[in-house]
Amino acid sequence: MKTIVLFGASSAIAKAYVEHLNNHASQFKVLCVSSSEYSSTPTNTEYFSTDYSAQSLAIFTQHLKDTQAELHQVIIFNGKLYNTQHMPEKKLEDLNADYFNELLNANTLTPLLCLQSILPLLTHKTQCTITALSARVGSINDNELGGWYTYRASKAALNMLFKTAAIELARRAKNTKLILFHPGTTDTELSKPFQKNVPAGKLFTPEFVAGQLFELTNNNPDLKLNGEPAYLDWQGSNIPW
Repeated sequence: MKTIVLFGASSAIAKAYVEHLNNHASQFKVLCVSSSEYSSTPTNTEYFSTDYSAQSLAIFTQHLKDTQAELHQVIIFNGKLYNTQHMPEKKLEDLNADYFNELLNANTLTPLLCLQSILPLLTHKTQCTITALSARVGSINDNELGGWYTYRASKAALNMLFKTAAIELARRAKNTKLILFHPGTTDTELSKPFQKNVPAGKLFTPEFVAGQLFELTNNNPDLKLNGEPAYLDWQGSNIPW
């Protein structure tokens, strides 16, 4: 059975994605990977606990090997925008080293470690999409408002690392496609402090985003195996780098 791996599976969008798969694509085995508790698992769904350390992810890699997982899709939902002490910066004076390092770890390093963990399963025969949740604010060309230094930097760095990894995978696993996905403003805990400024009709439910994510990564004729990652928003439009 083809396998879908979901990192950061305790997030609201990830849970909605599992439900979407259960309702519309039950032919896949689903591996939910998370550092948080996962209350229930539908049919064909397995839970794997990790702290995203090298040792923990190595155990997960071995599990994939032992079960001879045939990867169809990998989605990395991990990410962070703020914590109890710090919100996105409005000015340079707001920069804080601890906050910066925390977001770089959550938004940039952890997704790359997740990608690294499934690398041994990728060959030229593997037909697989690997998607990380990025953000439009990670676009350097699209930055017209400023602010949000740390979050912008962490997502721009994620984009660069995926672009670099795509060049390598074109040599090592030519049928694997990397995707960076901007879900839009979704009604989750991550966006709650900022929802009052969202235009009418632009605050999406996790269920809507999950459906869009599935279609754009599974049934998208515009995805090309060209050694480049796709950088897409929730409606499938390309975002400038």
